[in-house]
Amino acid sequence: MTYPPRQYFDSSATNSATFRPAGAPVDLRIGTRTRVGHLATGATTAGGFGLYRWDMAAAPAPDSLPGGHFHRTFTESFYILDGTVSLYDGATWRDATAGDFLLVPPGGVHAFSNRSGAAASMLVLFAPGAPREPYFEELAAIVDSGRQLTDEEWTDLYNRHDQYEA
Repeated sequence: MTYPPRQYFDSSATNSATFRPAGAPVDLRIGTRTRVGHLATGATTAGGFGLYRWDMAAAPAPDSLPGGHFHRTFTESFYILDGTVSLYDGATWRDATAGDFLLVPPGGVHAFSNRSGAAASMLVLFAPGAPREPYFEELAAIVDSGRQLTDEEWTDLYNRHDQYEA
């Protein structure tokens, strides 16, 4: 494997780093349990990657786990920072804790849930940097409104955002 093509061509360096302090405001809330921080989006990384922090509040364990899904255009990775997050790798649900990592290539079935009853945090990485913010914003609006989507509406939402039920 070799380095990717050069992206910077000037003869000297530039001061172009972006710093996000730990206390930065939350970028998105999904219901009352999930806060998402857009650490780096596909737009800010010129399509290189997207990195998000998911903070999930403590709540009773759900009655059921979400079904698996897959993506056709990007790899998704999960790195647990704190607490316990249930990760699905297409075959097995695992209770992942701080330091655990799941890599899911395009086409790989996966899902996640906080069913531990305690708060949990993780990093979610998309590579290349797919525009995931509109998908999560739509989910947040659906949850906030209490709207119940039909199966056809869910399929349309998923198809528009490279998400397919497994």
